[in-house]
Amino acid sequence: MKSASFYLALLGIVLSIQMLPAQNKKLTSYVDTRIGTIGDGNVFPGPSLPYGLVKLGPDCGDRHANSGYYPNGEIQGFSHTHVNGTGGGPKYGNILFMPGIGEIKPDKHTSLRNSETFKVGYYATTFAGSGIKTELTCTHSCGFHRYTFPAADDAYILVDAASFLTTTFRGEDQNLVGSEIEIVNDREIRGYSRVRGGWNAGDAYTVYFHAIFDTPAVSSGTWKGDKLENGVRSQYDEGLPTGGYLRFKTSPDQSIKVKVGISFISTGKAKANLMKEIPHWDFDRIVSEADAAWENLLSKVRVEGGTETDKRIFYSSLYRIFLQPTDKTGENPKWTTGQPCYDDFYAIWDTYRATHPFITLVNENRQVDIVNSLIDIYKNDKYMPDARSGFSNGRTQGGSNCDVLVADAFVKKLKGIDYEAGLASMIKNAEVPPGDDERKEGRGGISDYNNLGYVSKNYERSGSRTIEYAYDDWCSAQVAKGLGKDSIARKYIQRSGNWQNLWRPISSEGFTGFIMPRNPDGTWWDGMERGKPFTVHSAGSWDDVFYESNSWEYSLYVPHDVHKLIEKCGGQETFIARLDTFFNKRYFNVANEPGFFTPCLYNYAGVQYKTAKTVRNILSHYYKDTPDGIPGNDDSGSMGAWYCFHALGFFPIAGQDLYLISSPVFSKAVITMDNGKTFTITSTNGSEKNIYIQSAKLNGKPLDRSWFRHTEIMNGGTLEFVMTDKPVRWDSGELPPSESE
Repeated sequence: MKSASFYLALLGIVLSIQMLPAQNKKLTSYVDTRIGTIGDGNVFPGPSLPYGLVKLGPDCGDRHANSGYYPNGEIQGFSHTHVNGTGGGPKYGNILFMPGIGEIKPDKHTSLRNSETFKVGYYATTFAGSGIKTELTCTHSCGFHRYTFPAADDAYILVDAASFLTTTFRGEDQNLVGSEIEIVNDREIRGYSRVRGGWNAGDAYTVYFHAIFDTPAVSSGTWKGDKLENGVRSQYDEGLPTGGYLRFKTSPDQSIKVKVGISFISTGKAKANLMKEIPHWDFDRIVSEADAAWENLLSKVRVEGGTETDKRIFYSSLYRIFLQPTDKTGENPKWTTGQPCYDDFYAIWDTYRATHPFITLVNENRQVDIVNSLIDIYKNDKYMPDARSGFSNGRTQGGSNCDVLVADAFVKKLKGIDYEAGLASMIKNAEVPPGDDERKEGRGGISDYNNLGYVSKNYERSGSRTIEYAYDDWCSAQVAKGLGKDSIARKYIQRSGNWQNLWRPISSEGFTGFIMPRNPDGTWWDGMERGKPFTVHSAGSWDDVFYESNSWEYSLYVPHDVHKLIEKCGGQETFIARLDTFFNKRYFNVANEPGFFTPCLYNYAGVQYKTAKTVRNILSHYYKDTPDGIPGNDDSGSMGAWYCFHALGFFPIAGQDLYLISSPVFSKAVITMDNGKTFTITSTNGSEKNIYIQSAKLNGKPLDRSWFRHTEIMNGGTLEFVMTDKPVRWDSGELPPSESE
């Protein structure tokens, strides 16, 4: 019989295990891939690797969702290509597999689901009625399926080679060009799907596949159009939908595995990808390896403190940052240069502000490859893209925001980039009109901008384009100056002040001066937009003055010269009051990228504590660890990057060697950069109430400014905060830099 002391000791061991620090948990356990799958998030919840080519997941309902996923309704099947978090018309949804029992209907293969499981690198669902269980995982270029069937004489797995996501957005739908299917033998199927269009109105792209089953089929067949042909082993491409199937006689709980190689080059390349990446049949091993790949990347940012909810939101957001752009190196069907190939920039207008700066901070080597890929696109496809998918540029929503990424890499001293070619691509954006299709690439209305000093109302998005072109010009000047091209730098510095040419002395809410549209003759435009008189509150889209925002918001976007902006607004006190009104009246929209920078503008006016309060209010009210926990489209990780930066306590100004301090959520964060150096942020006395900074140190020295430079921490460093529950004007030193200062 054991003594009482023995049981007390055993209880102590159990309690000590239960009280192990949370940071000992696997970081992937904090990732909830469902966050953002309900509402406007459009998050892709299926398995993918960082920057993975294959994003394997369910296509549901009417297949209008950009991610393919809806939480309810019927599943159409499981396709291998998707994008994450985007709005507008969808892209991809190619090479769809679907298990079933009984009759095969080429035009209808759907099932309701009883349950779903979501994990990093893994997805599973069980169908209602048939009870078939589907499990999915993947490598970079291959999908791995495991289907568990009940006993059946007529089980099947079909491949719909012609399936793709659809939309109700006019002009943004995908269209089938053609498809082909071949049953090679009783264990292999190959073919392709060729589709054009989608959100970027892109050229046709072709997705090839080669699939190998671990179980031989008892029979097979194919279809073309709506004609099913049992026993026919192939269907050639003549522009109609094609597909094929393998039938099986299954015993209770029999699993059938399928490995699917994907390529944008050929079926042979698809098979080569398959044989290289999954040379075995161990499904659980691939699940484990996918989890390990994410654990390795997520561990570059280790946080302590905060709540478990904070960590779930943080690591789920961090995970989404690295889903895109897609690494298609070795898969470019258009040219071969030996350069990295990245695709699915969806869109840089969204991601340049936070997503790419975060990649630069923690995964610099990837960002070098991404920028080199953008420059390679310029060399071989005329322009760097603002958006690109399916190896086609389009659409340009605002400025030529790839310019900002080149400048951001340059000022942060990223090595291994051809900056001379990068500058050449920036100059082309700034000088050469893109032609008739101004939404495809380059800068629409650039002739007006260069001749008049602004984009006139003759062109769509004249207000937002003028604002963004001014900053693009400033970024071009930074690269030119750094390369010793002073005359070019002076030219673009001068042009970077063009935003002032649309500054109209009209008033709203007691504040004077807003960006407003002008006619080519210099007169102000006072017309109708969307059936109403145009005002500072008029929010627009593609055809309007301001893209996805209004003048109240865009008039605060001058990131290179906030000092001049404050002056135009009437001085610091008026500027602070204007910001207070902007946030108190809820004119700020966290769900959209034009306002990403705005909460940090208080730093430029010497009241950083207001940035801290504003940011922490946004984090706590608009981000949740629930399926509807993102305030808007995740936009290729943009919403996630905004959260992650501010949860760490600072935010980047893309294109500048500059971070603005906000308010850290965690007591400690250790960022391991690609050079092996660490940047450690600590927060003493922080809590849900203690959100204000009392004092700070950078690299062991007192810090009295609300900003720091990337070059101050790129070789390792520390940022130490002491927090308090009362607003403190600790930032009495130098204000963040501005061009006119």
